[in-house]
Amino acid sequence: MSGTGLQKIYLYVLVLAAGVTWGLTFSLARIATSQGAHPLGLSFWQAMGGGVTLIIICAFRQIWPAVDMQSIRRYGVIAFTGTAIPSTLYFYAASKIPAGILAITVTLVPLLTYATSLLLGVDAYRRKRFIGILLGFVAILLLVIPQSSLPDPSMTTWTLLALLSSVFYTIENLYVDAGVPDDADMIALLTGGLFVAATVLIPIQVVQHAWVPLNFPFTRIEWSILASAVAGSLAYALFFMIVKMAGAVFASLSAYVVTISGVFWGIVIFDETHSLWVWSAFGLLLVGMVLVTPRERPA
Repeated sequence: MSGTGLQKIYLYVLVLAAGVTWGLTFSLARIATSQGAHPLGLSFWQAMGGGVTLIIICAFRQIWPAVDMQSIRRYGVIAFTGTAIPSTLYFYAASKIPAGILAITVTLVPLLTYATSLLLGVDAYRRKRFIGILLGFVAILLLVIPQSSLPDPSMTTWTLLALLSSVFYTIENLYVDAGVPDDADMIALLTGGLFVAATVLIPIQVVQHAWVPLNFPFTRIEWSILASAVAGSLAYALFFMIVKMAGAVFASLSAYVVTISGVFWGIVIFDETHSLWVWSAFGLLLVGMVLVTPRERPA
C-alpha cells in the first residue's frame, strides 16, 4: 500500500477515535447534570481536567505550551470559542434534553463550516454540497418546530441553545485551520487554551456560586466529571490534529461518528427513545454531511 493510502487510513482511524470518544461525553454530561452539578462548575472541570490530562502528555513529549503574546492570543480564541462558551451551553442543555439530541446538534458544525467557508470565499461553490447545507437546515427545523418532535415542547429552547454552541465550535474550527500555522504543535496549543478557559471560568463560577466540589470517595458525579474531562480533551486533541493534517472541512467528518456514537451511547446508558421527527432529522443531517464533506482537503 502506498504512503498516501496509509495516510488516508490513519486519518480515518483518527476520525473514528475522536468521534466515538467525543460521542460518549454527551451521556457523561447528562449523568453529571442529572446529579445536580452546576453547568458552569462542570465547564470549569472540563477545562481544568482536560488541561491537566494534556499537560501530562506534554511532559512525556517534552513539548510545552509557548508563553508569548501571539500564543496567548491563540489560547484565548480557543478558550472562548472551543471551551468556555460552548461547553457551558452544552452543560446547561444537557440537564434538559436527552444525550442523543445533544449529539445530533453537533452535526450543524460541518454544515456551518462549509457555509461560512463559502461566504468567506475560502471554499468553492458546489451544488451537491449546497444541497447538503439545505438538507441540514431542514433537519434542524424538523427537530425544533413540530410539537411532537421532542419528548417535551419545553426542550426546544434548550435544543436551540445546544445548536448555538455548534456555532462557536465552527468559529474555532475555521480559526484553527486558517489562523494557526501548520507547524504549530496542536496538543501544546490546546493545553494552553484549556488552562486559559479554566482560569476565565474561576471568577465566573465563584460569582454565580457554581463551584462543583470533588468529594472522596468518588460518586457518579465525580467519575462522570473525570471521565468527561479525559475523554473530551483526548477527542479534542485528535480533532485538532486532523484539522491541521487534512483541513477543517475534512476534520468535521468526525461529526458523523460523534452523532452516531452519541445517539448510541444515549440508548445504551439511558435507554433513550426518539420520535419519528428526530430520526428523520437524524437521517437528513447524515445525508447532508455526506454531501457537504469532501474526500480531500480543499485547496
